[in-house]
Amino acid sequence: MNGPQHAALILASASPPRRGLLSACGLDFEVIASGVDEGPLPREEPQQLVTRLAVAKARVVAEGRPCAWIVGADTVVVLDNEILGKPKDQGDAARMLSKLEGREHQVFGGVGVINRGLQIEVSFHSVSRVKFAPLSAADIRRYIESGEPLGKAGAYAIQGRGSALISDVYGSYTNVVGLDLAKLMGLLRDLGFFRSE
Repeated sequence: MNGPQHAALILASASPPRRGLLSACGLDFEVIASGVDEGPLPREEPQQLVTRLAVAKARVVAEGRPCAWIVGADTVVVLDNEILGKPKDQGDAARMLSKLEGREHQVFGGVGVINRGLQIEVSFHSVSRVKFAPLSAADIRRYIESGEPLGKAGAYAIQGRGSALISDVYGSYTNVVGLDLAKLMGLLRDLGFFRSE
């Protein structure tokens, strides 16, 4: 990084993994959840969905904090052109994990960065490929019983116990967690978020 921050940074997401990623970069930031409806629009492609939602989350928060830098993000898991969202219950989690086991899928992550005071609104999306190891029904049951799959896109958390389910990751690992840090940090530098030393 090119020096200290010079303005407030706000993460427009209540996601603990995203908070953890930003904290690991040494950034000082606030968290303000946006409450945006995350449902897809008809015939919306995954990259369009995650980018639209990331920007929408950032816009909501920017309304009340026009001079801050707002980062919105969204993530979806896609297998065979089906978006696997957050499971509704344990049965739904079992269905998703049974589909994913032993196969490769894609994780789409969208990021929106807004600073109303500087008239900045930019976005990007990243795609990572993740391959699951072969899993038995008992493996899936044990993972579901841990409680971790609920509330997670695709019914797994790669940064948690779900790491034991994954054999390979191609592309950005942090994108699978919830935020492509390399792209985000590069974008913030390019936009002038960091002061030069």
